[in-house]
Amino acid sequence: MKLFVVILVISVSVTNCQFSPFRTIFEKLHEGPPPPLVQYRNNIHMKYIEQKLDHFDESEKRTWRMRYLSNDFYFKEKGPIFIFVGGEWEISESNLRGGHMFDMAKNLSGYMFYTEHRYYGRSQPFTDLKTENLKYLNVKQALADLAHFIKTSKETIPGLQESKVILVGGSYSATMVTWFSKLYPDLVNGAWASSAPLRAKVDFKEYKEVVGASITEVGGEACYKRIESAVKILEDDIENGNLERLKENINICPNFDVTNKKDVMALFGSFSDIFAGLVQTHNKGNIEKACEMILTGKDDVAGFGKFVKAYVDAGSKCVDLSYDAELTELRKTDLKGEMRQWYYQTCNEFGWYQTSGSDNQPFGHHFPVDLYVELCKDVYDTPFSGETIESNIQLTNEAFGALQPEVKNVYFTHGKLDPWHAMGLLCSGDCGAVVPLYAHCKDLASSSSADTPEMTELKRTISKLVTKWVS
Repeated sequence: MKLFVVILVISVSVTNCQFSPFRTIFEKLHEGPPPPLVQYRNNIHMKYIEQKLDHFDESEKRTWRMRYLSNDFYFKEKGPIFIFVGGEWEISESNLRGGHMFDMAKNLSGYMFYTEHRYYGRSQPFTDLKTENLKYLNVKQALADLAHFIKTSKETIPGLQESKVILVGGSYSATMVTWFSKLYPDLVNGAWASSAPLRAKVDFKEYKEVVGASITEVGGEACYKRIESAVKILEDDIENGNLERLKENINICPNFDVTNKKDVMALFGSFSDIFAGLVQTHNKGNIEKACEMILTGKDDVAGFGKFVKAYVDAGSKCVDLSYDAELTELRKTDLKGEMRQWYYQTCNEFGWYQTSGSDNQPFGHHFPVDLYVELCKDVYDTPFSGETIESNIQLTNEAFGALQPEVKNVYFTHGKLDPWHAMGLLCSGDCGAVVPLYAHCKDLASSSSADTPEMTELKRTISKLVTKWVS
């Protein structure tokens, strides 16, 4: 008995000294659109609407409650409906208090909503996220939820019966507003898709190419080269069974196994995702400051490690970048966070695995598509395989048209620095815009004197189009 207690105490002590950064890295990459800098103090209402668990099976009678937020402060009868569509995040009031959609709705006397995606935030059909309960998590069900929401709102809220409908989305929810326009064209009059990936792809090697190119463009070639060199040194260390530099510069936990291929893949995949988070969420000065930190290190690995440690913010704890640590996070079935749900959707519908499959990026070659396929296999009680995932992705592209969605009245916008633009529809004029020096979903903010001429023109164009669509 005493031996068991001693072992338990030692185990708890070791665990408390370790920090798993995988959830932190995920949340920075999948947070909702950035909150507006200027927010109005309107009263925001939180409500719920009953939804079918399965919109496509008449024999399934179960229902659940979907959360949404609303702002009717500026609404006048027959004014347009503006819906900010939620994606793989928990919705918040901020996007109904400011931003360019808010500004357009205010000017056009619109009624604003923010809908929450099933299985995210407080919109949970079940009390846990066990694999059998994820059966109803897919984009077609989520789009049907949105269709029901629009119909019900127009039928039950006074003054909305004749209102035109404008959808706005960022990232995955921008994908959703595009696909909604394809499946339910009679329910929407126009949509703004900011940073929408439209082509599902298993091996999304282009993502890390853009990350590297954006670091070079904003932070300089020397920064890119130092990252590339540091990764190469650490790859060589791993191959030689040497963890000393990783321990000294990143404080990696002793449970990391250099002989375990999955540990090695998880390590370098995480490093690349840290830099992806830097680029994807970039605001002016962010990449520049990170590169300054990297370049002031005493050598390549020291500079690289200095930034990685600052990003994960583990304090005095060692950083657990093992495959098992990632697996542990993804296997959690409680309702805290969005990591498990989103990864299920990638296995089941989208892929979008941001791999080391290209030579034109600085993060090495140790996180191939195999890493992500193995996670699909190991996390869920579903027989995922490389073949089934590839088949799932093909079905998604067949259903929605990939880069040829055949929709009307959808405005597609991208930041050139944003890695997601590589899977998006890039066009100009009334079709869309690709704006230099901006990252992911940054165009959703209100117009500002700090906007570049290209960004100013983008916001002028979407305002003009929305006014036309609702007239």
